[in-house]
Amino acid sequence: MVRLQVKKGDETQFLFDTSVETSVDEVISDVTTIYNGRLKVSRICYEIEELIKHGTMLPHDMMGLTDEQVEELRLRDEWGEKCCPMGGWTMNKDIVGRRNGKQPNEKMREVLKKTIDEARAMTSKKLVQQNILVTQKTVQTALDNLRGAVTIVYPMGLPPHDVIRQEFENTEDLSGTQASLEVMDVNMAQLWFSGKEMLRGKKVKDYLGRNEKTKVIVKLHKRGSGKPGREPIMSEDERKMLMLHAYKRQEQFKKLEQDDDDEYLNSTWADGGSLKRHFQGLNNISWKPH
Repeated sequence: MVRLQVKKGDETQFLFDTSVETSVDEVISDVTTIYNGRLKVSRICYEIEELIKHGTMLPHDMMGLTDEQVEELRLRDEWGEKCCPMGGWTMNKDIVGRRNGKQPNEKMREVLKKTIDEARAMTSKKLVQQNILVTQKTVQTALDNLRGAVTIVYPMGLPPHDVIRQEFENTEDLSGTQASLEVMDVNMAQLWFSGKEMLRGKKVKDYLGRNEKTKVIVKLHKRGSGKPGREPIMSEDERKMLMLHAYKRQEQFKKLEQDDDDEYLNSTWADGGSLKRHFQGLNNISWKPH
């Protein structure tokens, strides 16, 4: 299998295995799906952290209002009354006014926290350093685990307007958010290798050759956003090693120069007592113990 180290910009995202016989279209689709799936996992984990602290989301017409304004307008969080966490809750007011403040108990919070940590570990960029792949199955497992944990803590489910539920149901609206700029449209996605676009309609072997035991860096890029920057000639680790080697060489040269400057001190002519010993006939005398 050919191993692709997928980068977005200058940052490595994940490792992906394919075959030289696979079409570029299929690879782009799979890679983009994994990339977007990892973003979804990240968004859900963040929102569950907010859920842990402040409970379910308020209806849109109550968000950002003070208690006085809610009372004056006679608004009511009916879904928040139905969707209570297992084991009860304590009030932890959301100063942003986005969630209802009904924080789950400690045991339920731990269930959610543990699942968040596991989901992030399963889709982490650090897996590249460990030579571990991230697949569509990996992403789906992480999403399923998160959904299961939320169901355990909220057996009645989450309100339909809660973004966590919308993410799970794929009905989330990301328009106007930073996340919308990060998500990649499969139809607009490109893969670049060695400064060249891998064109749809071709196969991987048209760019990487027929060797299945190849590992290369490819860049996921958005069509119409210009040509991605080329990979540096050497990696950051290689650059550091080169600098360290150059530093050691420089230190060695300094030491050699210093040794050359002081070498005359070991010469016979530089010995202040040599002439005196010569006239006294004391040179070239070897001493033997009795």
